[in-house]
Amino acid sequence: MNILVTGSAGFIAGYLVDELLKKGHTVYGIDNYSKYGKIKKTYDDHPNYHLEEGDAKDLKLMKELIEPCDQVVEIAAMIGGITYFHEYAYDLLAENERIIATAFDAAIWAFKNKKLKKIDVLSSSMVFENATKYPTPEGHQLEASPPFSTYGFQKLACEYFAKGAWEQYRLPYTIIRPFNCIGIGEQKALGDKEILSGNIKLAMSHVVPDLVQKVLKGQDPLHILGDGSQIRHYTYGADLAKGIVMCMENEKAVNEDFNLSTSVATTVLELAKMIWKNINGDKPFRYVSDKPFKYDVQKRIPDTNKAREILGFEATTSLEEALDEIIPWIENQIKLGNM
Repeated sequence: MNILVTGSAGFIAGYLVDELLKKGHTVYGIDNYSKYGKIKKTYDDHPNYHLEEGDAKDLKLMKELIEPCDQVVEIAAMIGGITYFHEYAYDLLAENERIIATAFDAAIWAFKNKKLKKIDVLSSSMVFENATKYPTPEGHQLEASPPFSTYGFQKLACEYFAKGAWEQYRLPYTIIRPFNCIGIGEQKALGDKEILSGNIKLAMSHVVPDLVQKVLKGQDPLHILGDGSQIRHYTYGADLAKGIVMCMENEKAVNEDFNLSTSVATTVLELAKMIWKNINGDKPFRYVSDKPFKYDVQKRIPDTNKAREILGFEATTSLEEALDEIIPWIENQIKLGNM
């Protein structure tokens, strides 16, 4: 297949593009490098990868890129850690609505006039921000209260774009909800506001890289947000990429939504202890709790049965295995001055 991936230089897209190329697909990418600045990807020089540096809100450019494609994976967005939800409450809503609307305008045009068969939309576990059912199944976003954060609300709106485009134009779709993707490739974002966490300045606010940085920089006691009882499902990026490709290739995924996640739950405190032990060995673990952010959701626990039963997807990389890769990578990024 020919596939357009928007935001192709980003974190999750980095894993996805690599997986698509390994499977023999031709990938067209668009990215304006607004998050990290220009970065080098291992696949940049691959003969089946064609990158256009540009704005995903440029409809003319999006039509040019989507014209030869069979599917488009809409990933481009303003996205960051929890500080983003507070610092850019309006921009997250407005900018991401412009991006998603342009993607659907181009996709509808290509579906009607060219060869496009489907749009694959990366949503977010934040659509379940106010979930009341755990594990949370697909469909619960229609039962629970809408997300309080503008980011979560906008991601829910992305799902309604897919619904509306199908109802009016019969454009097939698949909605994909990653849960806490972790891996290598995350750096200090250009727009992140530096925050002080104990004696360490951070500018990412994703829990894994932030905790790793603090431990590597010798923070003791370790500062964590809240009491550490927050539950997350940390899903390795390469596993997530395989799940996304399954959503693209499986006909049973058309007009469906999927939670893509590991089935293993981990509290923030358990994660912190795991990182501490990996770096500090038997040194006694000490921590203090900082005041949590407003939109620090206490529980994100996905029901993963649908993805397993329909797609055959299971995330197989353990958190320990992922940390064995992530921690040395972050250590090198600190030495390079990228964190």
